[in-house]
Amino acid sequence: MALNIRQTEILDIARAEGRVLVEELAQRFDVTLQTIRRDLSDLAEAGLLDRVHGGAVARTGVENIGYEQRRRMNEAAKAAIARACAASIPDNSSLILNLGTTTEAVARELIHHRNITVVTNNMNVANILLANPSCEIMVAGGALRRSDGGLVGELTTQFFEQFKVDFAVIGTSALDLDGDLLDFDLAEVRVSRAILGQARRAFLVTDHSKLGRSAPARIASLSEIDTLFTDRPLPEPLGRSCDGWGTRVDVAESAQVPGSP
Repeated sequence: MALNIRQTEILDIARAEGRVLVEELAQRFDVTLQTIRRDLSDLAEAGLLDRVHGGAVARTGVENIGYEQRRRMNEAAKAAIARACAASIPDNSSLILNLGTTTEAVARELIHHRNITVVTNNMNVANILLANPSCEIMVAGGALRRSDGGLVGELTTQFFEQFKVDFAVIGTSALDLDGDLLDFDLAEVRVSRAILGQARRAFLVTDHSKLGRSAPARIASLSEIDTLFTDRPLPEPLGRSCDGWGTRVDVAESAQVPGSP
């Protein structure tokens, strides 16, 4: 399911507030009650919300969202985050890009970088960077995850342990209010931990929809990240924690699509 801009915003509100009401959403977006009910039904059918009387609630289970749905969600925010991250990566540098639709957006912003080496376990990242003739691409071995083109497993972890790069650029499935990076796949978590250990500087790229989301496996803490690239300011307590940890927070502004609600 490809979400339209209004549905994406409804999903963001539900995740931030836990619940959305049909009448309030209709007033907010200046559309009919029937339009909002249809949006909520579409989001529920996609497994993103649960319908309740008068509205819907955020789904709080530990099931990950499918790759195609994730790729289409918050595309403008991911593009803005990617531009900010890529601007912090100079030419003549080496980096690791791991799995995720936001790291793929970073890859697209590296097309014109010169003399860079990219090590990745993401087949989509490798294919994107084929367009950059000045980029040396190193692809990890491991078990191929057909759902998203990711390579994971012990072979992947061992591969990354052979490198020491300037930057690690990673994504996350969830970021809790304690500042912990979370994921659904333990094999992917082990790979992400290995990546963080092989980089001189660590960048996290994630949009605001990941904040407060639940996932069962812990990757690391924001205290281990040099810079967080996101699209909205963090809640004040988490922002203060980042200040104490020395974790820089770069808030990128995404361009609003003309004519959007």
